Amino acid sequence: MRRLLLAPGLILGLLLSSVAPAQIVAQSTGDPVRTDAGLIDGKTLASGVRAWLGVPFAAPPVRDLRWRDPQPHARWDGVWHADRPAPECIQPLRARNLNHYFGEEATSEDCLYLNIWAPPGPAPAGGYPVVTWIYGGGFNIGSASMANYAGEALAAKGVVYVAIAYRVGPLGFLAHPELSAENGGKSGNYGLKDQVAALRWIKANIAGFGGNPANVTIAGQSAGSMSVSLLQASPATKGLFQRAVGMSGGAFGDIGTPAPLKEAEAEGIAVQAALGVQSIEQMRDMPADKLIALAAPVRRRPIVIDGEVVAQTPAAAFAAGRQNDVPLLLGFTRDESFRSLGPIASVADYAAAVRRAFPDKADAILQRYPARTTQEAQRQARDIERDSTLNAQMAQWALAQAATGKAPVHAYFFTRVHPYSPAVRFADHDPATVGAYHSADIPYWLGTLGSLNLFRTTRDWTPVDQALSAEMMDHLVAFARTGEPVANWPAFTPRKPMLLQLGETRSMIPWPHFADWSLFGDAPPPAERPKVRD
Repeated sequence: MRRLLLAPGLILGLLLSSVAPAQIVAQSTGDPVRTDAGLIDGKTLASGVRAWLGVPFAAPPVRDLRWRDPQPHARWDGVWHADRPAPECIQPLRARNLNHYFGEEATSEDCLYLNIWAPPGPAPAGGYPVVTWIYGGGFNIGSASMANYAGEALAAKGVVYVAIAYRVGPLGFLAHPELSAENGGKSGNYGLKDQVAALRWIKANIAGFGGNPANVTIAGQSAGSMSVSLLQASPATKGLFQRAVGMSGGAFGDIGTPAPLKEAEAEGIAVQAALGVQSIEQMRDMPADKLIALAAPVRRRPIVIDGEVVAQTPAAAFAAGRQNDVPLLLGFTRDESFRSLGPIASVADYAAAVRRAFPDKADAILQRYPARTTQEAQRQARDIERDSTLNAQMAQWALAQAATGKAPVHAYFFTRVHPYSPAVRFADHDPATVGAYHSADIPYWLGTLGSLNLFRTTRDWTPVDQALSAEMMDHLVAFARTGEPVANWPAFTPRKPMLLQLGETRSMIPWPHFADWSLFGDAPPPAERPKVRD
């Protein structure tokens, strides 16, 4: 990882002669911030928001530290000039014609850095609330520096926003018998341990950046949201955060539940076989890009019950009341899912697809999701795809917290379809049919609508979108500050499950198909599950 550990004046002179103008710091953040490892300088953006980009929170996990727990970063002399993001953790790269393409980033195993944005001016007494963002990407891709995840807009509203990086793919999530032997019988979850290490760094250092270490909100989407649920259930995170936000993902049910260690170790042996090597040490010798490419075809479950960070499944931890009992804000989007029933061109297609996917429960599902026309069949198929995966995960998470926790849950349902520019095309995304897709809500929550037009115009944002984003950011900031969103958003109750619809209009509605998630093969619902239909 490139950094100049020199006096600030000399650093600026070197930058002027060696980097593009967009990377030059015209105005620093003022006096460097002292951290556990040394002094850090950043830059002040045109908005007045202060930013520190590429701040190390752990030692580079390279060479002998590949597949080891994150270690403290070595101390440095001089000033660490945090003026630009660090490389993303090494991963498969993406094509330019994807929906969420933001420009290819540098990539490296040396990637354990975070980005910090803070409001302009001195912090108030006690500091600002802290929002910590954990990216998604199926635990296989993702970056703390994607434009979609930038923190400038939220920081301008009065929070310190921190985007953390963590190892992904087989370098971040690999269990193996030899790794377990090296580590007292435990292995895996290195990317999740990176998240815990980042939270510990935040607790120890964020006050210097204007944040309140006693008021930290963790937030994430998809695999980031699954991470939030795992961190809420973890005994390793006690006292590291005071609120949690989960967007479209939770480690509950058939899809999200962590794997037993022995099963995950067997999957690690399969990765070793795919690499054609004889030991973990030989796997450490392999170039990371080659390792990732050869391991890609091997089916693995990333999260493992390691007895440490993941001591048990979240469902078991919540049922025993062992979770971090903090206020929770969670929800999902209308048209997302983790499975597909395939193309639906008629009512008969729909019925056949349901019977293929759920042979033992097809009659009950078709009764709960009836369709008389092709249009109804297509809508019901999409609802089943959502309800059998993401809706099921979020419902179980809300119920688990309500059953044994005292802190409230607030739930949302995002339904706004992006206003696409005419004739825009994507390789992975059909604007005509995608609806309110998986991750469609992120730029509204974070105030990053402009990121989707960064390299080409793909959306024609309207005042409706701007107003919705402003309202959602206000909810998130209020929640981070107090544990409650803005007024008129009642807390979730199991006997009358409601959520806030976030779309062209905002209103409290019954949780869609709340009583039906258990039809799809997930864990049995709690005995007190209400018999509520939408």
